[in-house]
Amino acid sequence: MDNPGAAYTENRMPHPVVQVLVEALRARRVDHVFGIPGDYALGLFHALEESPLTLVNTCDEQAAGFAADAYARIRGLGCVCVTYGVGGLKLVNSTAQAYAERSPVVIISGAPGVGEMAGDALLHHRVRDFGTQMRVFREVTAAQALLDDPNTAPREIARVLDVAGRTRRPVYLELPRDCASLPTSEPLPPPGAIPPAAIDAATLTEAVEEAVAMLNAAARPIVLAGVEIHRFGLQDELIRFIGKSGIRFATTIMGKSVVNEELPGFVGVYAGSLSNELARSEVEASDLVLNLGAMMTDLDTGIFTANLDPARMIAASSDALAIRRHHYPGIDLATFLAALCRAELRSRDPLPPSCHAAPTRFSALPDAPISVARVFECLDTCLTEDIAVIADPGDALFGAIDLTIHSRSEFIACAYYASLGFAVPAALGVAFAEPQWRPLVLVGDGAFQMTGMEVSTAVRYGLAPIIVVLDNAGYGTERPMLDGRFNDVQPWAFAEVPRIVGSGRGYEVATESAFEEALASAIDDRERLAIIHVRLASDDISPALQRLTSHLRERV
Repeated sequence: MDNPGAAYTENRMPHPVVQVLVEALRARRVDHVFGIPGDYALGLFHALEESPLTLVNTCDEQAAGFAADAYARIRGLGCVCVTYGVGGLKLVNSTAQAYAERSPVVIISGAPGVGEMAGDALLHHRVRDFGTQMRVFREVTAAQALLDDPNTAPREIARVLDVAGRTRRPVYLELPRDCASLPTSEPLPPPGAIPPAAIDAATLTEAVEEAVAMLNAAARPIVLAGVEIHRFGLQDELIRFIGKSGIRFATTIMGKSVVNEELPGFVGVYAGSLSNELARSEVEASDLVLNLGAMMTDLDTGIFTANLDPARMIAASSDALAIRRHHYPGIDLATFLAALCRAELRSRDPLPPSCHAAPTRFSALPDAPISVARVFECLDTCLTEDIAVIADPGDALFGAIDLTIHSRSEFIACAYYASLGFAVPAALGVAFAEPQWRPLVLVGDGAFQMTGMEVSTAVRYGLAPIIVVLDNAGYGTERPMLDGRFNDVQPWAFAEVPRIVGSGRGYEVATESAFEEALASAIDDRERLAIIHVRLASDDISPALQRLTSHLRERV
């Protein structure tokens, strides 16, 4: 059915609270829940397992949070379920990342029963008092609810999930174990029952008139498309505006792949001195930057090396609109972009081909040692519309800036909060959210050691990601900043991991030709996990990181 929650809304027969929660999630396109059970959540997990949802048991709670985060970036909402204390508090880091990067994840935590908490007993997993975990999650979520009353639970569930949908930020639900099965006959409000705030028409008209006047007067305007275009599902509106206006566009790192990068008018990823010369010159030489949903973080601006004049900028986000130094309260990104699509804009020359329009070529030198730069040159020739790239923070991310992504939303990275270890578990979320995509993970050796055990989860559920481990003997992104033995990690035989988990194939490569052959073999074998262990020099870094460190040295 189109709205699985509608059946319960129309049927007032008593239903357990947990069933109401399941129906509310299904009504919002959630088909999978990631997590790890514990005694305070066993009844909840049993109900989830018996429900139409698919329960995905990961190896670690934080990894479950990363998987749900990636799932949310594609589906519009993700869900992770854990037990109280030892499970919930391990999710704080992944939830903080989801909050910072506007990824709507629903955290569901089992909890001690209401009767158990009444006596203030020293139950296991308790920290300070039974409200500690709720207080912690108030800092990293947009809404919270304790589902301890079946008469209010349906309204509270709908309220919290609607906040996740409206803000694109994580939310928190805590369910005492003696309340999960309590019956409720209260109706479940449908998604979006709470209307958004009204837009002041006069303010919108004034803002659009000022923006259109600036756009029409500009000789070389450019659109800088950011992550909020993706989070709020505005890709079609962005394409419509670019086609109508004839204005070229770039994306930020967080906004990479917000639309197909082969579309006419695309000039590349702009991130200050991290950018290649074409993207940087096109953006910084423009006389007007139309910032649509770009969060100007330190990584999105190349550690604040971006050269953008606020006096020549229109900046629209989900929270605010600023035109030069004029602020228009209450005008959000979706409303503003829709109005621009309706506005009268001057005609311009046809858009030039995308900077990625010409196919890339790679010719391996048989005995040449593989380098970071050549890894990405080879990857760029092999990416297709059914491959989704998931990049871990560091050079795995920086090196991927110039890859050609052939479909919208097929590049996933935590490019602001930048928590190492995101990419391998994120591949689980990507694979379940879009089964037709093959996840290709780019991860450093140090980051793999944090969460790489989730390849076991991939094997358990029949997934076949390709994992490229960039092994430069430690935390290579940090070495140019300040090196020491603290940047070293214990060497692993990464190619042996498939043998340990009982499925898949491992490749160990050190030359260009060996990498090219391993990558082709892994892509052809669609049924099995592949881990390609790429041995690099410890001082080898990507061209993007070289550009950044060179620029920063000039500023010292």
